[in-house]
Amino acid sequence: MRRLFLALALGCSQALAEDLLQIYDLAVVSDPALREAEQSLFATREVKPQAQSLVLPSLSFKGEVTSYDLDARGGTLGDRHDRYDTQELKAVVSQSLYNRANWITLKKADTVVAQAEAEYRNAQIDLMVRLTEAYFAVLRAADAVTVREALLRANERQLEQSKQRFDVGLVAITDVNESQAAYDKSRADLISAQNDLGNAWEALRAIIGPVRAPLARLGEQLPLAPPEPNDIEAWANAAIRSNYGILAAIESVNASKADIEIERSGHFPKLEAQAGYDIARSSAQYGTDSETGFVSLSLTVPIFQGGAVTSKVREAGYKYRAAQDRLDRVRRKVDQQVKDAFRGVLSSIEDIKARQAAVISARSALESTQAGLEVGTRTQVDVLNAQRDLFQAEYNYLSARYDYIINGVKLHQATSTLSREVLAKGNAWLNPKDTVPPPAN
Repeated sequence: MRRLFLALALGCSQALAEDLLQIYDLAVVSDPALREAEQSLFATREVKPQAQSLVLPSLSFKGEVTSYDLDARGGTLGDRHDRYDTQELKAVVSQSLYNRANWITLKKADTVVAQAEAEYRNAQIDLMVRLTEAYFAVLRAADAVTVREALLRANERQLEQSKQRFDVGLVAITDVNESQAAYDKSRADLISAQNDLGNAWEALRAIIGPVRAPLARLGEQLPLAPPEPNDIEAWANAAIRSNYGILAAIESVNASKADIEIERSGHFPKLEAQAGYDIARSSAQYGTDSETGFVSLSLTVPIFQGGAVTSKVREAGYKYRAAQDRLDRVRRKVDQQVKDAFRGVLSSIEDIKARQAAVISARSALESTQAGLEVGTRTQVDVLNAQRDLFQAEYNYLSARYDYIINGVKLHQATSTLSREVLAKGNAWLNPKDTVPPPAN
């Protein structure tokens, strides 16, 4: 069913997969990393029935048929030759009455499954972040191409004007050479930007598969608001409580602690009961047939096992302390991530405002520089520099808007509150009428 849905999605992608949510829906069924995490979760869930089997009774049947060719001489029965078969059928029921390791393993199974569940939830959130970054990386790269194309056209016009001015003797050949150098550089920059755009598309396709669909660009209106609540410590405390990576690390600590007791159980006795019925038949000349029922109680008391149990207990203790250290590392990393993302959202808001003002200033500077060139107070180089600064300012403004969205997504990632509904808020800011077309190849 998964493959059928994916095939339908790929077939309809040209019509449907144009915004972040539609791309995300494709990624959910096609991302190899998420599928791997899902199968790992399914595999880990089998730990519980396996642990339950250790404390439940087991029933086994054994059948055996043996053929004999007997050639005996002497003895009380004299010389004899006999060919015969024996058949045996045995049924045995076994039940562990006391095995400390088995019961601790059963309790540990819940912890192991809980860890796998948290890791899978973390993988789901990680997919949302990777996809958002890859999606906006394409838009960012497309903006860079747009800016480079505009700069190339502007430099081309500037080169033509310089040549015309030189032909009528208004400027020196150096102005033409400078315009030519700026034009050549803008061509090289455009080629590099187009290559980066292709790479960004491939990075996105590594998540969603070979889908050819236009992506909706970010609209003009982007509501800027600080995180709610606007308190960095509140977000940090929420992350420590609810982050799936931390929860998985906590369960790993609990599982490692249980391993110590499991290994320590090697010093404890084991008690097992068995009951069965044995049917034996023989076609030998002097053979006998029998039917035997039996009940047994087996007690094993370990005395000395060469120090293996003590060594395994020490090993489990080291792994338990390593798991505790890993938990501390994850907590510190999450604390850093949530605070970086929170400050990133606030700084992105101010950065967007500053970049917007920089665009206006750069545009005014270019107009003033062009006017100065007409009256001879500015040079061709000044115009080229002002022109480049304007286009760079426009790119920086567009890029800052993507940073604002990505920082918001990462803030929700750190608190494990990132969901499809959160992505939908950012998706609402996209303009489906303005798209980035996929590469031709």
